Parts: sequence; structure tokens; C-alpha cells
Amino acid sequence: MPKTTRNGLGEFLRSRREKLSPEAVGLPDRRRRRTPGLRREEVAELAGIGVDWYIRLEQGRAVSPSAATLDALARVLRMDEVEKNHLRTLARGPHHRPFVREQVPEAIRHLIAGLDRPAYVTGRRLDLLAWNDAAAELFTGFVRLPDEDRNVLRYLLLDPQARRLFGPGWPEEARRVVARFRTAHDLWPADPSFVALAAGLRRDCPEFAAWWTQHPILTSGNGRKTLHHPEQGVRTFSYATFQANDHPALQLSLYTPL
Repeated sequence: MPKTTRNGLGEFLRSRREKLSPEAVGLPDRRRRRTPGLRREEVAELAGIGVDWYIRLEQGRAVSPSAATLDALARVLRMDEVEKNHLRTLARGPHHRPFVREQVPEAIRHLIAGLDRPAYVTGRRLDLLAWNDAAAELFTGFVRLPDEDRNVLRYLLLDPQARRLFGPGWPEEARRVVARFRTAHDLWPADPSFVALAAGLRRDCPEFAAWWTQHPILTSGNGRKTLHHPEQGVRTFSYATFQANDHPALQLSLYTPL
């Protein structure tokens, strides 16, 4: 299982630093490098901060970066808006309250039950909390899982039927969902609920460990998915995700047939 740590900020910075080449930021690469990416001193110099201070930041020591410092690091490390927001969130520190699985209000349950297209609701940990009949018919693995294992990650990464359903598009979809989970995990890095889920995925899904070390970040998404259903045949959907205003931990995923 990945090392459990409260230093999500340092791990995130290091993952982005190791992805960048000197050429990408306009630096000459004259010295042989034992590890990929930029050196810590290079990041510090480009961001205009002290090397020792940046090292303490990556190591998770008690330092409080200013907004200006975070903006400078995001600029140097070529972060997009989603990554910038995640960096700011991590700088505030992880959640210390225990994670509690969310409950879906009856109004939202009635909403998705009345939809004529597949729809389901997930929580922060990607637990599957509610779905309609159309979703159950499309993702038949949902209804087979016991309640404690009813999680989009566990279904997608561990159920052989899910791999067949997504076909050639399975790796891309799996990486996308891992990125959503990693974004939430960084805020509960030592919580038993998140630790246990990540441990089980690392143990049972061969691809998970490599994706995890890349520290992918994603909050939501939309696009197209082509599914290979054993009874419905090959079907293409546009999908979109929506956050509940009164319950921001809940996310609605909606599939529209094309």
C-alpha cells in the first residue's frame, strides 16, 4: 500500500517537479541527472524562494506558504487551474475529522429515479450511493456488490465485467476515476476508510500502483464513453457530472445516449 502520510502537499509538489524537464522551463541541461525532472534548487530559484525553505515544504515540515508563494510554485511547475486549486487546498492541511459515508436526500433520489437515462450519485470516496433503473441495467455490476463494497473504483478496477463493458476505453476511464479518488484522498490521507480502499486496490489491481504514483488530479468531467454491453450491444453516451448545491460532497453522473 502507498505510504500513508499527512504530507500531501509535499508529495504533490514532488510529483509535478519530477514530471518537468529542464528544457520545459528554459533551463540548460548540462549535468547528468540521477532522477527525472527538475531539481529542488531549480524549482526554488525559479519561484524566487529559498532552497532550504522549499525542501522543508516538500518534506512536510511546519511551514505555511503564502498565496504568492503557492502561485509562484504553480507557475514554475506548469500547473493547470485544477492543479492550482488542489495545491491551495493542500496548503490548508488535511481534514482531521473522520470520514463519514454520505447520505443522499430523498429529493435527489426522486430526481434520478424519474430520469429516462442512466444516472447515479457518488460521494467523496466515490462510494455509489444512489442510482436509477437505467443505470442498473447499463452497469449490472452495481447491484451485485454488497453495500460496503459498492464503490465506483472497486467496480471499475476489480470487476472483470467492467473491463469488458468499457472495452478498449477501460484504461482511460480507469485512470480518470483514479484521479478523482486521488484528489479526495489527499484531504483524508490517514483516514482508515481511504487507506483501506487504496490498499485493496493496490493489492488487487495491477495497474493501480503505477497510476497512483503519478499523483493524478481530477475533480469532475464530461465527454463521451463507448460501452460494449452484453445485451444492449455497443452504445455511445455523452456523460456529464454535476455537484449538488446544498450537498457539495454529492456528485451526479448523467449518461445521455448518442
